Amino acid sequence: MKGLSNLDTLIFVIYFILVAGYGYWVYSKKKKAAVSASHDYFLAEGSLTWWAIGASLIASNISAEQFIGMSGNGYFVGVAVAAYEWIAALALIIIAVWFMPVYLKNKIYTMPQFLKTRYNETVSLIMAIFWLLLYVFVNLTSILYLGAIAISGLIGPEYLHIVMIALAVFSLIITLGGMKVIGYTDVIQVAVLIIGGFATIYFALTIVSEKFGLGRDALAGFKTLMAQAPDHFHMILKKPTEASSQEDINKYLILPGIAMYFAGQWIVNLNYWGCNQYITQRALGADLQTARKGILFAGFLKLLMPIIVMLPGIAAYVLHQNGHLEGLRGMDDAYSAILGFLPSGLKGLAIAALTAAIVASLAGKLNSIGTIFTLDIYMKYFRKKPAGQAASAGDHLVSVENDSAKEGEEKNMVWIGRMAALGAIALAVIFEWKDLLGIGGEGGFTFIQKYTGFISPGVFAMFILGMFWKRTTGAAAVAGLLTGFLMAIFFNSFAVSLLGHENFMYTAFKNNDGVYEIPFLINMGWAFVITMLVMIGISLAGPKVNPKAFQLDKSMFKLKPSVIAMIVATLLILMALYAKFW
Repeated sequence: MKGLSNLDTLIFVIYFILVAGYGYWVYSKKKKAAVSASHDYFLAEGSLTWWAIGASLIASNISAEQFIGMSGNGYFVGVAVAAYEWIAALALIIIAVWFMPVYLKNKIYTMPQFLKTRYNETVSLIMAIFWLLLYVFVNLTSILYLGAIAISGLIGPEYLHIVMIALAVFSLIITLGGMKVIGYTDVIQVAVLIIGGFATIYFALTIVSEKFGLGRDALAGFKTLMAQAPDHFHMILKKPTEASSQEDINKYLILPGIAMYFAGQWIVNLNYWGCNQYITQRALGADLQTARKGILFAGFLKLLMPIIVMLPGIAAYVLHQNGHLEGLRGMDDAYSAILGFLPSGLKGLAIAALTAAIVASLAGKLNSIGTIFTLDIYMKYFRKKPAGQAASAGDHLVSVENDSAKEGEEKNMVWIGRMAALGAIALAVIFEWKDLLGIGGEGGFTFIQKYTGFISPGVFAMFILGMFWKRTTGAAAVAGLLTGFLMAIFFNSFAVSLLGHENFMYTAFKNNDGVYEIPFLINMGWAFVITMLVMIGISLAGPKVNPKAFQLDKSMFKLKPSVIAMIVATLLILMALYAKFW
């Protein structure tokens, strides 16, 4: 790959100065305001507007996981991978309408706090530790690795570790300003990634058009993709038969056709968007109407994301299959290979977009790591509480909001949060220095989804029953967490040897190693079903109403006309997309 031109470098430097300068201005303005240090750092003091919340949600979500990992899946499978984005739009509607009222009415600030309030301290502590490990060793590491691979592919592979450290430092700087700085710089980040992303796919399509002798015509380039790779433009993959190729089997193992829509696809999205600290944290400091509009705005933006993060992969596939693209080491090289075709200037904008996505996502995760560690572990287990101190971390944030006597303690909480973020990013860099977790082996996007899926079924079961079934008990929650994890391990590693490779629950297929494997989204579905049954059974043996159950009323779920209009618009667009690419 050729290096960057002076114009590319200039554009990237302008992006860096713009984000850093705006972040510093927000931080400086925030320091002058008389607000509580910890509440502002962790929750942005409820100051984010609906569009800032929506933009921040997308900026934190769209990262190297999508730009590199999903583009790689686009190269290998095609538009079917867009299900992760388009079903997310539906999931966000559910979150906005039913989940957020429960969180906000009960003053929930962290996900472990939700579990403590609804269940007990044991469940909260177990999940706080689980989430911290997941964020550090799956999310942070994979984003750093995939991002460094992509950017170093353009400026030179010898810069891999330098790029990794630079991304870590930049994201840490943004994180130190707190959630308000993250939220408002994310508006710039998401604008950069959308503009840069659309510019990249536009030129990618014109390149395809040129290579096939059709001139510089993006629409002709898109039609060429559909003509040259028709199998890459179906949302629902067909179930393999004995005559199917190994490649078709490998695709189905990643995206198991219509079956995934009745299994893990919903669990992935509802758990990620509704029970995930670094996502929900953007809305937890806002009022209900602002939070709802922000979440629905994010859902609308999710409909656009496959164009930016998946189509470049298909373009790379068509170019590679027709001899116009060489040197691909694997599917995760597809996006950086496309960037290599871009003209001077645009390449800098594309790298700025990629960097914006990576840094915004890392900053969001680091802030959430600091929030969970500080409020749900440090404040509860490592700090001596004076008499009369608030019982929980969330209550502490509220209770000290206007108490100037505790200013020193507030600053200490922020300091602890920053140190936790620093420790987390340092661990991630160490573990990905030589790809110690093997992320590069199976495709980055699949790696993240697969290993997050080991805890998603149990976590989502705990949350959904905890919110809407008053009988759910703490004992059921602990059992559900363990059951979900153990069932995920069972279906991934032992089910085939004990139950055979085909039965009423699943069909297993031989992978590249000749070993029978069940599609991981099917595994997640069955792990969730069994977990729900276990939790319901245990809860039925307890009292009819758990004293810790949340109080719900119909008024919480009423929708304003503007919210209904946003929902209807999203649903109509989604129906049209599936009708076109079914």
